Amino acid sequence: MSLEILAQMKSKGNVRLLEESLTALFCSQRCPGDVILKTYDFARAMRNAEIPVIGGFQTPMEKECLRLLLRGSQPVVVCPARGIDNMRVPRDWRPALDDGRLLILSPFPATARRPTAKRAAQRNDLVASLASRVFVAHAAPGSKTEAFALQLAASGKPLLTLDSPANTNIVAMGAKTVETEQADGPNIRLVDFDEA
Repeated sequence: MSLEILAQMKSKGNVRLLEESLTALFCSQRCPGDVILKTYDFARAMRNAEIPVIGGFQTPMEKECLRLLLRGSQPVVVCPARGIDNMRVPRDWRPALDDGRLLILSPFPATARRPTAKRAAQRNDLVASLASRVFVAHAAPGSKTEAFALQLAASGKPLLTLDSPANTNIVAMGAKTVETEQADGPNIRLVDFDEA
């Protein structure tokens, strides 16, 4: 993304986080139970590994991942599908914002006060363009998330997903599966994530 385009965006927080190798996170509105559990483990593993993450964090699963990620120390970039000029920063985001490890970024004007499907699609394009790789926890068959994942796969952007029978559609697109494993104690770590 060019500096000219970034200069037109609104931001709150540390814009230098855009220099990180970001992993985008997406998930359909609804996902099966096994995917939910694996996504929790994956988010905790990303937090433990301090992997920088970017997303819109709009769907229920994405919101839960953000909650887990903000408890860590890795960079997080949040891109709402609305303007952020008058946005109140949620209380649980403030410590990360104060520590310089959170960036809130939006291409939308102050008049765009609510997310819409069109803005969400534009936001998703922005998130994917800023990311080095894209992780799709689940894309329900026939969903907008599945269509977006197909578009990403066709573009050559590295696409990752979880190993689950519910994700065979994403794997068929060429997505590589990533796994987590229990490390010592309560820690969870990623398996071969950098190779994916």
